[in-house]
Amino acid sequence: MFSGNEGEVPVNTGSKPDISREKSAELYEKAKNYFPGGVNSPVRAFKSVYGTPLFIQKGDGCFVWDADGNQFIDFCGSWGPLILGHNNAKVREKVTEVMQNGMSFGAPTALENELAELIIKNNKFVEKIRFTSSGTEAVMSAIRLARGYTGRDKIIKFEGCYHGHSDSLLVKAGSGLVTFGETSSAGVPKSFAQETIVIPLNDTKALEGAFEQFKDQVAAVIIEGIPANNGLLMQDVEYVQFLQKICNDNKALLIFDEVITGFRLGFEGAAGHYGIKPDIVTYGKIIGGGLPVGMYGASAEIMGHISPDGGVYQAGTLSGNPVAMAAGIAQLTELLRSGFYKELNTKTTEFADSIQRFATARNYKFKVFQIGSIFWLAFTEKEKIQCAEDIDPASMEKFKVMHRELLNRGIYLGPSGYEVGFVSASHTKIELEKAKRAIFDSLDVVFRNK
Repeated sequence: MFSGNEGEVPVNTGSKPDISREKSAELYEKAKNYFPGGVNSPVRAFKSVYGTPLFIQKGDGCFVWDADGNQFIDFCGSWGPLILGHNNAKVREKVTEVMQNGMSFGAPTALENELAELIIKNNKFVEKIRFTSSGTEAVMSAIRLARGYTGRDKIIKFEGCYHGHSDSLLVKAGSGLVTFGETSSAGVPKSFAQETIVIPLNDTKALEGAFEQFKDQVAAVIIEGIPANNGLLMQDVEYVQFLQKICNDNKALLIFDEVITGFRLGFEGAAGHYGIKPDIVTYGKIIGGGLPVGMYGASAEIMGHISPDGGVYQAGTLSGNPVAMAAGIAQLTELLRSGFYKELNTKTTEFADSIQRFATARNYKFKVFQIGSIFWLAFTEKEKIQCAEDIDPASMEKFKVMHRELLNRGIYLGPSGYEVGFVSASHTKIELEKAKRAIFDSLDVVFRNK
């Protein structure tokens, strides 16, 4: 572990040669014939970093291998849900067992009951839940539920928070402090965006102004449990308490989007971390071992408004799919093991602290932000970054260099400097030590060439 003594780690003398991406490049050129931009999700196109996308061939534990046979220590983990690592034996065995009986029925199975009971018995913030097929679908449904429950139409969201690609949430801030959102994607009608009010994070006056300006019109305030789609924007507990109070005072609902933080910070996610009960909470693929699944939940009274009990319609043929339910049962059972989160979060803290000590000793303008098993590498001097405006876009040029250097040293991070990284239970001290050394060397290259 780096102790802060600069003599312990010699300054890196130069960049590593680029790894071979020949087969990945061939696959990418072929994919362009089939998919827009050659990908099925935009960030995969590597537009924010150097080189062509890596086509991943397999994963096991904390490792992935690409089509060219390059091996990487993976800190992306399918964007977070693989908290046990890739190809976990218990998850794989449970899925294989269930698949022998069929993979989709569009009808209830006992597996849905089993996974729901696991969640509800160990999460005091939900009394009833509904499974969906994705996090986006869960959030979209939560918004509809909030509108149906309150009889109001407007939603407040925060600049820098991402809640999936449904129309009413693909909006960005307008030109004023409290404004209707402006569409951030072609194909989203302005009329949809005008039901969404977008304000800065960590700004109590802006939120007070929004409720005053749109009195008795706001159905809900939605926020990521801890915003982690645009950097790691950790909010003070006092601010989250303020959100809850102002929602209560205005008879609006507070929605926690825990697609990233749910079951990551602890079994009860950010709600448990803050000790605050949101009115509705949403989760993503982590509850299905990384398979396509989502979930939203609330009190029995609020969930009673969902069809067929109530008038808010939401449906899905693959909701509660038996394969995803099986993977979720296996994964969440492991998360409930005594000491699981303490062990995972402790090794992540040690990993992040060691990198920070190295950067501080070198006087590099670089910070590691971390909570639970989530971390974010940022080229900044700021001790706190709590809103999107605090992130310097120019710093992403340094991340581009670091990303390439890390790939060449066998470390895989998401291909954007705005994305967070994840440590899994399968990352051992040996792999974390290797990763730290690669990060040290990469930082030396970045700052030597600044």
